Amino acid sequence: MSTEEQRIEQKPVFKQSSFQINKSAKKKCVSINAPPSFKPPEKFSDLSGLPAPYTDPQTRLRFANKDEYATIIDLPMDITAGYLAIRGATSIVG
Repeated sequence: MSTEEQRIEQKPVFKQSSFQINKSAKKKCVSINAPPSFKPPEKFSDLSGLPAPYTDPQTRLRFANKDEYATIIDLPMDITAGYLAIRGATSIVG
């Protein structure tokens, strides 16, 4: 079979009369308003990213274990302020 014969044997999937594109239909963005969650947000360590059950009261940095706490104690104030800025917390470091 030649390519000309193949083109003739192929049937169109959609006929022009039965298939029309609706040009008036436009995509609309819809926002779903949901109530606030009852579940508290998860807290993660500022140093390792692990779940952090503890917060240093002096620097307000979150930590997961005693090794991270030892590291937080030795951090200078500008580094501490940088970690808080990355997290988006207000820097109340004195």
